[in-house]
Amino acid sequence: MANSSLLLTQKIIDTILASPHQKITFSDYMNLCLYSYPYGYYNSEEISIGFEGDFFTSPTLGEDFGELLAKQLAQFWEILDKPSPFYLVEMGAGEGNLSLTIIKHLQQNYAHIYPHLQYIIVEASPTLRKKQTELLQKHLSSLAKVKWCSLEEIEDNSIRGVFFSNELVDAFPVNIVEKRNNQLKEVYVTYNPQQGFVEVVDDLSTDKIREYLATLNVDLTGEEYPDNYRTEVNLKAIDWLETISRKIRQGYLLTIDYGYTAEKYYHPQRFRGTLKCYYRHRHHDNPYVNIGCQDITCHVNFSAIQIYGEKWGLQTLAYTSQALFLMDLGLGERLAKLSEREIGVGEAIQRRYQLHQLINPEGLGGFRVLLQAKNLTDFQKSQPLQGFQHLRPWDYKPRILE
Repeated sequence: MANSSLLLTQKIIDTILASPHQKITFSDYMNLCLYSYPYGYYNSEEISIGFEGDFFTSPTLGEDFGELLAKQLAQFWEILDKPSPFYLVEMGAGEGNLSLTIIKHLQQNYAHIYPHLQYIIVEASPTLRKKQTELLQKHLSSLAKVKWCSLEEIEDNSIRGVFFSNELVDAFPVNIVEKRNNQLKEVYVTYNPQQGFVEVVDDLSTDKIREYLATLNVDLTGEEYPDNYRTEVNLKAIDWLETISRKIRQGYLLTIDYGYTAEKYYHPQRFRGTLKCYYRHRHHDNPYVNIGCQDITCHVNFSAIQIYGEKWGLQTLAYTSQALFLMDLGLGERLAKLSEREIGVGEAIQRRYQLHQLINPEGLGGFRVLLQAKNLTDFQKSQPLQGFQHLRPWDYKPRILE
């Protein structure tokens, strides 16, 4: 790992030195750290997601998350008038745990849906694609229902089904901006042999940053923001969203991640932004150490996903927390049944811990769940959704996420 970190560090240095003015945007730097092949964090052979790795996700806590999610996906098939093929497009599948659980659960419990299933995995990392393939080959009798491809390889206006992701958008490279002397500036990364990677502040690299903030009605140069106020702009998420909107003929986009609305994201008191690094289950805010060996993430701006989605025909149907979403899908019943099952004390404690982690409001339970849809009929949009039963009818179509 140390050698690969040195090789990646040198690659980043070479990229900086070869760039105009010998600087790159933080977005470019973050992209190299996470996705450069073969040494970026998500392409490293040593990457491990779960309790033994740098962080754990809902799918690594057992099969409950995937099974409950599969229940909602099955209802989407019914609402969409039982399309065949029924496309499930998982974007950013990690090591494949969620894919495996959903496919197995549909096969075993929704035999009327399974023959129509076509499961697509969109995964940018060759290393993770390999791990996904190995896991699914080991536990499924056939991979006939599964294929891997990029978003670009999916034909426009072709998907009747669901695009979904869990903890994907938070890992998109972001531009970092700062307020300096009442002007909006951008953070770049340079290299100094004595100091290593060094940040410099200069003019914006693209007008899209200003357009993004204006779309959200955010003015970071306003007097309510202190000088040196720093935050992020996730332009990659907007490009991703536009691409997905082109692919959907009729169906849903379900995004599960940690994040805020724009009002909270760009609150004046959040003056250092949301960027975090995760290394061996510890988090910090220095992206210039552990090069290629740590995850770098930012919270998701769900207002941006909603507002830009509406521009491209994706209507917001519901927005809630993961805890309430999973409780509506039956997680509470699973907790109650633990005391009824004849299992050992140790297993019961572990299962209860896993289920509580999924709904802990200070952790995974506080994640947000945003459901958008394209080209649904009025009747289809009016159907009560199992994972959003707690929402009042007028909450299904929020104009501004709160």
